Amino acid sequence: MSEIKKVGILGSGIMGSGLAEVAAKAGYEVVLRSRSKTAAEATMASIDKGFAKAIEKGRATEDERQATMARISATDHLGALADCDLVIESVVEDLAVKKALFEELEQIIKPEGILATNTSTLPVVEMAMVTQRPDKVCGIHFFNPAPMMKLVEVVRPITASDDTIAAAMAFATACGKDAVEVKDRAGFIVNALLFPYLNNAVRMWEQGTAAMADIDTAMKGGCNFPMGPFALLDLVGLDTSLAILDALYDEFRDPNYAAVPTLRRMVAAGQLGRKSKRGFYTY
Repeated sequence: MSEIKKVGILGSGIMGSGLAEVAAKAGYEVVLRSRSKTAAEATMASIDKGFAKAIEKGRATEDERQATMARISATDHLGALADCDLVIESVVEDLAVKKALFEELEQIIKPEGILATNTSTLPVVEMAMVTQRPDKVCGIHFFNPAPMMKLVEVVRPITASDDTIAAAMAFATACGKDAVEVKDRAGFIVNALLFPYLNNAVRMWEQGTAAMADIDTAMKGGCNFPMGPFALLDLVGLDTSLAILDALYDEFRDPNYAAVPTLRRMVAAGQLGRKSKRGFYTY
């Protein structure tokens, strides 16, 4: 397996921009692809703005900003990813969309290139099998916000080669992350354990056991968690949370993964958390 030097990132949302920043800081040449030039330019501006704040707080230097930004190029052209050694997609959490994208990438990326997904719960093997290189497809799941969160789950579908997983682990480690290897099962490690807890917190509130704010306070003070379950759901996004729970339930049929009615109704109403300014709390 050749050394990873050039990394492609697909998706210009919060996660895509975070992945680009992390990889560029680690010294990789990064191609950030968005669906439009406007979105690509906005993402670059957002990364630069984040650096400005970090410099103000003494967490970064101007030299680091300039060096990192120089390693990132933004584009709306998928063909610009052709010679990347590793491509990580971070688009909408929809299996049909991701599979269609992997089919397209298969025709563009050089044969030895690794294709990875940043999915938080979807089956990686289904993306691998729409390509002609299933041995070179894996999951590389960064957590949000990628520049701050230390963990990366490297997901091994049954089709992936040892070389592919080793390269993915080495990439994550080079990015300064704590990399863990996990089998390709819905939710992997973190979300498979986390989302029953979040789901049951909403169920507890639905049943009137305690007020929402009190449940959040209890879990922060009693378990030393940095935030309570409702604040965390709002941060993750209620639509994303619902999609994860549905994927977990589809695979395991465990009642703990069956999304509570309130969560489904809030998503239907567009109350998605911080990104819509209203979820369990108002922002």
